[in-house]
Amino acid sequence: MNKQQQQVKARKDWLKIYLESGSVTKTALRCGIARSTLHRWIKRYKKEGEQGLSDKSRRPKTLTNTKVTKETESIILDLREKKRWGTARISIHLLRKRIMLSAMTVWRVLFKHKVNPIIKRRKKSDYKRYSKEVPGDRVQLDVTKIRNKAYQFTAIDDCTRMKVIRIYSNKKAESTIHFLGEILDTFYFPIQHIQTDWGTEFFNYSFQYELH
Repeated sequence: MNKQQQQVKARKDWLKIYLESGSVTKTALRCGIARSTLHRWIKRYKKEGEQGLSDKSRRPKTLTNTKVTKETESIILDLREKKRWGTARISIHLLRKRIMLSAMTVWRVLFKHKVNPIIKRRKKSDYKRYSKEVPGDRVQLDVTKIRNKAYQFTAIDDCTRMKVIRIYSNKKAESTIHFLGEILDTFYFPIQHIQTDWGTEFFNYSFQYELH
C-alpha cells in the first residue's frame, strides 16, 4: 500500500467514525485531526463519493506554451557555466530581463544540453543532528513486518535516542496498547507527546483512549 492509498484509507476511517458518533468534535479528537480537516473531507465525500477522498492534482489545468529561443538557451547555459546558479536563481534573473520562464523550464533546457547538476557539499561541521531538548518531549512509534506473524514495534525518544523494541505476532490494538505499557515502564522520564503514522494499529478507539 503506497502513501496515497494509506491517506485514502485513513480518511475513510475518519468518515466511518464520524458516521458512528455523529459528532465532528468527538471524531476529530479521537482521530487526532483538526475539525476543519474533517469538515473538508466530509464535504468532498458528499460531493464526489470515495473518489473525492484522493488528493487533487496540483498541476495547472492549462499550461502556457512558452517558446524558448536559441538566444534564451544561450543565456541560461552561460549563467550556469559562469555563475554556477541553480534553476530557481536563473529563472529570477531572466524575469528581471522580462523573460518569463519557470525554474522547471530552465531545468528542461539544461537537461536538453546534458548539463550536469550542481552538487554542493557541506562541511562536516555544518551538519546539525535533529533532536528535542527535553527527554520524553516526543517519542516516535513505528511498526515493521519482519515476516509472517512477526511485527517489530519500535519506539525512539527524539532527545536521548533511547529505544524500546518488542516483537508481536500481530499489530492489533491489543499489541499496541501492551507496547505502550512497555515504553512507560522502560523510559525513566515522563512522555509528553507520541508521534505515529496513520496505521490502524495507532488510529483506533482503544489505543487513542489509552493515550488520553
